[in-house]
Amino acid sequence: MVKSFFNLLFVFSTFIYACEDNGNSMGPPLANDSLQLSEAFPSLNFTRLVDLQNANDSYLYAVEQPGVIQIFENDPAVSESTVFLDIQDRVNDRDNEQGLLGLAFHPDYKDNGYFFVNYTTNQSTTRIARFELDPSNPVMALPDSEVIFLEFDQPFGNHNGGQLAFGPDGYLYISVGDGGSADDPNGNGQNLRTFLGTALRININEVNGNLNYSIPADNPFKDNQEGFLEEIYAYGLRNPWRMSFDMETGVLYAADVGQLDFEEINILTRGGNYGWNIAEGVDCFQNSACDQTNLKAPYFQYEHNNNNLSVTGGYVY
Repeated sequence: MVKSFFNLLFVFSTFIYACEDNGNSMGPPLANDSLQLSEAFPSLNFTRLVDLQNANDSYLYAVEQPGVIQIFENDPAVSESTVFLDIQDRVNDRDNEQGLLGLAFHPDYKDNGYFFVNYTTNQSTTRIARFELDPSNPVMALPDSEVIFLEFDQPFGNHNGGQLAFGPDGYLYISVGDGGSADDPNGNGQNLRTFLGTALRININEVNGNLNYSIPADNPFKDNQEGFLEEIYAYGLRNPWRMSFDMETGVLYAADVGQLDFEEINILTRGGNYGWNIAEGVDCFQNSACDQTNLKAPYFQYEHNNNNLSVTGGYVY
């Protein structure tokens, strides 16, 4: 149901606001009676709704995990949605954490009709691709307009990340999980030679050689000599399922799903190492002692008690 998604959106947005209001500290959570939940679009239903975006127009775009994007008028009384894009034939959603996971509209979408999606292919790779709006139909995209920007393997069926977001700098940011299983068995979180366990940052407005994008000049590992991937903006992440920019401050918040004990909210900064799998939250992971030198501690964390489960939001308003 759409209701559950909007409830999560509202609760986590308010949660982030409360964290900001307390400064850079882990202040007390909001009391349950301070929240009021409402069903935003009571006449609409979606199949495995995972994301909701807008393109600075009168529509909202609902991302369904099996591979469909629905479009509908941003009106509480709206009674129906229509298919904006259907790529179910390319999407693998057989595992619970794979499928069509993210959507972001180009900052100049009004003029160029470009938008980007993050999905798992039938070959179990993560694909970042661009599609175009049908110039003859303002509520329908062209499925055959796909241009692939990035593609990389997913070794397991979970921890795919999935968020796409354009920053105030105009670059595209991509959240990527550690590749899955449990405990990060391949050590991807601390491996700068893999896309897994990171937030990526690319310039989609320039091509570079055989790439459909270029590396921003101030990316932290640009022109390194160690073989580190230059697309990496931040690393040491487990499964940053959702992230977003604070539109007023430009700060990038990421909700990183934990494993056994802690859920994290991180402020992602250039070159930051957020600790996985050396640490989970502020605690050493698997070892009683570990070297946390130069690791970025969570901006906020909470434990798995009192029915607190995975952090599934990540939006600031």
